[in-house]
Amino acid sequence: MLNMRRFGKGVDEPVWIEVLNAARKDHEDWRAISVEEMLLQEKHPEFDFEGRFIAELDGKLAGVAHAHVDKLRKDGKGLIRFDVIPEFRGRGIERQLIETALRELKVRGMTTAQAWADSRERDHIQLLETLEFKHVRVGSMMEIDFANVSRNIGENKEVAIRPLQKDLDEDITLFNWLINETFEEHFNYRPETLEETRHFLFSNPYLKEQEVFFAVLNGESIGYIGVGIDEKYNLEKKVKAGEVFTIGVLKTCRRTGIGVRLMLHGLESLKVKGMTSAMLGVDDYNPTKAIRLYEKVGFRA
Repeated sequence: MLNMRRFGKGVDEPVWIEVLNAARKDHEDWRAISVEEMLLQEKHPEFDFEGRFIAELDGKLAGVAHAHVDKLRKDGKGLIRFDVIPEFRGRGIERQLIETALRELKVRGMTTAQAWADSRERDHIQLLETLEFKHVRVGSMMEIDFANVSRNIGENKEVAIRPLQKDLDEDITLFNWLINETFEEHFNYRPETLEETRHFLFSNPYLKEQEVFFAVLNGESIGYIGVGIDEKYNLEKKVKAGEVFTIGVLKTCRRTGIGVRLMLHGLESLKVKGMTSAMLGVDDYNPTKAIRLYEKVGFRA
């Protein structure tokens, strides 16, 4: 018998983590996370405790779902994520988790439901389509071996690069402003609060070693890149990989080689720390055509 119950704050974190780690262990971009890391996530200013459900089949832990509502969004969109432990897949649990999450989003005042699915899990995509979800976006993970980084490819050599200084409030405010300016035309984007930016810089549970660099031209900061290292990921996967977690250039300054310069600088900073490769996530439909920049430098999906 399938039992669906709500997540209990301060009680069910170990259960939630157990399901995620079991369900996603074969994903190349996933590494096991800990209860302590989830507790750090819960300190995020917009962490959503509500809408979380745990599925148990005959008393055994089987899956979880989250009907996520971002309270700062004004468009009535909620997001569904669901995971089922491999041995329990194909028994209808996925459908019941999604339907439970859909009802929850409606109760929470949402008018549109979005869902995320890994492209390798065709059964999940087909299930969502039977529930009338429409395919609207594709994202890719891209990687680069530092031995294959292309140089002298039009990088702007007039721009200066300087690091963000975390002890300067004006630098954090600048970073927040640049993020919002450079991402405003992106799909589903809503402005990031200054509090969220601070939390990411000081309390990120995964990228504990990270750096942000600004591109400066004629005394004005016009772009940025953020890179970091997840040491636990590297230990688990037996790699020396860094991550480009964000990059952006003001619209008026694009197509002038600034993005290339930022990317090359960020990759070099990871190489200096002993990394041999880097990865990043990209929206394949990104309106800035960022994927072309990444491919130009040497990233491959």
